[in-house]
Amino acid sequence: MAVQPIKWFEETDDHSDFVKALAEVRRLGTREGWCYHHVQAILLSIDQYAESALGNREYFWNKPHGIR
Repeated sequence: MAVQPIKWFEETDDHSDFVKALAEVRRLGTREGWCYHHVQAILLSIDQYAESALGNREYFWNKPHGIR
């Protein structure tokens, strides 16, 4: 079985508007503190979507350290 490379979000890639919006919410959500539990639930939902649809739960986090 061939190992597929890890995918992650880069702004330079061509993404749908929906994926761009998820990336923006994921980025802004880490800075919100007014309603911690609601924001965490939204971030968890985005991560679960990334895992099921895009193949990598950490898709919107950061580019992996070992990849240039």
